[in-house]
Amino acid sequence: MSVTWYTWLEQGRGGVPSDDVLERLARALELDDTNREMLFLLAHARPPPRRHTPPAQVTPSLQRVLDNLHVPALVKTPTFQIVAWNRAAVAVIGDYAAIPEHDRNMLRRVFHPESAAFLPHGDDMRRTCLAAFRVDIERAGASEEAAALVDELMAASEEFRRLWAENELSTHGVKVRRIVRPDVGELVFETSVFSVDDSDGLSMLVLSPADDASARGVEQLIRANTAGAS
Repeated sequence: MSVTWYTWLEQGRGGVPSDDVLERLARALELDDTNREMLFLLAHARPPPRRHTPPAQVTPSLQRVLDNLHVPALVKTPTFQIVAWNRAAVAVIGDYAAIPEHDRNMLRRVFHPESAAFLPHGDDMRRTCLAAFRVDIERAGASEEAAALVDELMAASEEFRRLWAENELSTHGVKVRRIVRPDVGELVFETSVFSVDDSDGLSMLVLSPADDASARGVEQLIRANTAGAS
């Protein structure tokens, strides 16, 4: 970048700079992630593309946030890999620590043939999960991990192939989810997803009981799980 071009940029005469120009400016000015984001917001009115780096590890403080929630909560990557959970999630959804790391993935679980046993409205959940997955991986930048997961599910699931071909896009938003547990029946949740600052793509999924019966069911499952572990 020439001095003249840089001067024009400062004077607003150089046109809209490209992503590459902004990235070079950020490096030259030694901007941290927050100021790099502000540079892109000022120039393009949008955040910068995510760098192609692995998501940050779950910090002890993030795990404490999870542990202090009394409702099921999970932390996931942009490819929907579950990397942290709390006691309520173990009681309601299952113990992720007891299954192979490869299988700790929301898409693999909802598109698994046995998912119908605990997801009474699985069709809607699969559709909305996949639509949000598309958005998440685009925000994070296409990755080999995402491509491999798509190829795997395309080969394994006819329903995945059908929904993937529809190219539906949607953010997570607040969704109503229903989970069936034989010991307490159907539990109704409102799910919300929150991005985790300074984590390069991690987000927290929180399942809040939508009614008193579901709240009591969650408490019953937590008590039973605690008693079984003692």
